[in-house]
Amino acid sequence: MANSLSTLRGVTIILVASLLAFSSSAMACTGITLKGSDGTIVFARTLEWGTFDLQGDFLVIPRGTALKATPMPDDRAGIGWTAKYGVAGASGIKKLILADAVNEHGLTIGMFYLPGFTEYQPYDPKTADISMASVDVPMYLASQFRTLDEVRAGLEKVRVVPVVEKIIGIVPPVHYIVTDPSGKSAVIQYIKGELTFFDAPLGVVTNSPNYDWHILNLNNYLNLSAVGLSPVAASGLKFAPLGAGSGMIGLPGDFTPPSRFVRAVAFTQTARKTKGGYDTVREAFRILDNFNVPAAAAEGSAGQSHGDDLIYSATQWTIATDIKNMRVYYHTQFNRNVRMVDLNTIDFGDTAAGIKRIPLDESREPAIKEVKSFSK
Repeated sequence: MANSLSTLRGVTIILVASLLAFSSSAMACTGITLKGSDGTIVFARTLEWGTFDLQGDFLVIPRGTALKATPMPDDRAGIGWTAKYGVAGASGIKKLILADAVNEHGLTIGMFYLPGFTEYQPYDPKTADISMASVDVPMYLASQFRTLDEVRAGLEKVRVVPVVEKIIGIVPPVHYIVTDPSGKSAVIQYIKGELTFFDAPLGVVTNSPNYDWHILNLNNYLNLSAVGLSPVAASGLKFAPLGAGSGMIGLPGDFTPPSRFVRAVAFTQTARKTKGGYDTVREAFRILDNFNVPAAAAEGSAGQSHGDDLIYSATQWTIATDIKNMRVYYHTQFNRNVRMVDLNTIDFGDTAAGIKRIPLDESREPAIKEVKSFSK
């Protein structure tokens, strides 16, 4: 019996240590969804990668653009396709890789890190022509489909296989959250080589472990509330909360994905009711300000560097997509001023113009406006 208990404790310690390792080293991105009273749907997320400078850009891909997947592990060509719909979104490392994508009909995709739990479909040279790398998925989905149901059917016809991204030297282990104009969301993961969909009505996503584990873990936090605790009496003494916010006692505050998932659900479920439009976007930015991560607390901080600029935060940009009004808002670690791209003004049919790319920051110098009302 003693030996069995000792073995069980050993296994438990290994499992816990493994989970903590995956959690603490993960790219600490957090995604949330808010809805306004006028039907506005906003998907917003933070994007982190430690001290590795992703050199973010905003891309516009016109419909009719010929696109192709990253070359396969044996350098064969992967799947090629033509964009049925125009796409816009945030890109990193100066490549045609979209961490966030939205198409001209409002289908929105976010790509998030999932180390330790992702296993893609095995690569088979015979099916190279229907295969793609994990980093190609957001661009593929946004350029081909309009609804979540179409995404489900479409992904069944292609294969996502392990392909090393040369700039970071690994096969990026990622998963995706997809939101369509109806407000329905799903998290897409590759588990044990199988394509797996999870309905995601909470609209929240972080990183490892798998999505269903995070949902199960929420059962540990049913006591959380935006309403403060009531005073209680015990043995003739009266005890009352020391201040506001007592309903959230027990809310985990660390940077690990499980803790961020719980916080994101707690904050979105108790968020201020919004009118829609920028009012809902503003609330999304307010919530995500609670998820800014120091550079040392995210993947890429240990020995990885890219670019010459000093990275002030692992949270390199925060982006919010208003699906109803077709506007994308963002701010970055270099400039906290919110900028907006109105997708309604973009000619997604201008194939001749080709793919357009602009840096998220026109300048990385501090964007400080002096208040001169008190000047002489």
